[in-house]
Amino acid sequence: MERSALTRLDVASREPDGSRSARRMRHEGLVPGVLYGGNGEPISFAVEARALRTALAGAGAVLEVALDGGRATPAVLKDAQRHPVRGELMHVDLVRVRLDQAIQATVAVELVGVEEAPGVRDGGVLEQTTHHVQVEALPTVIPESISHDVSGMSIGDTLLLSALDAPEGVTLLGELDEIVIATLSPPRLRLEDEEEIETETGLVGEDGEPGEEGAGDASGDGASGDDGE
Repeated sequence: MERSALTRLDVASREPDGSRSARRMRHEGLVPGVLYGGNGEPISFAVEARALRTALAGAGAVLEVALDGGRATPAVLKDAQRHPVRGELMHVDLVRVRLDQAIQATVAVELVGVEEAPGVRDGGVLEQTTHHVQVEALPTVIPESISHDVSGMSIGDTLLLSALDAPEGVTLLGELDEIVIATLSPPRLRLEDEEEIETETGLVGEDGEPGEEGAGDASGDGASGDDGE
């Protein structure tokens, strides 16, 4: 089981002075953000983009946020805004936490043993419908992900949230017997080969009449008759 690690993140305080200043920071390789929650006041900050990416590499990681080189404060990522095209971090919200108080977090679900599942070997299709689940735990024991072995699934089986084995100290949230994680469906039928479909489409129109090739021959005959006159 992988657990969160406290990662130090050095940030510099800044004045929240509008979008123009934020754009300038991004051009300089910095990401604007805000730290709030707990007993402290909201604080706007700027952090190096590379350092932030490294610190956030582990989902659910607890950060030790050091403002202007001062004493570090435990915090977790609350929200991150990314560029819609490039995917670059545009802004982050960090919330202060206490290491002795449980918090709720989103954790990824990883399915292992897919290729070994009898249903998959028989040609079935395993579809994971839920990729993240909500958990509650102390900040330091929130796992980066929860793995589940599906190597025993057969065609027609459904994997529910209740089947996941949460790590010690971690509570799964939600309707355990209603949230579907994955299903293993029968093989999808192929009615006709693609080449056959293309061939028939070219020869026969929607109403059963000759397609473009037949129409071309008919117009050709008509054109010859006109020339003959």
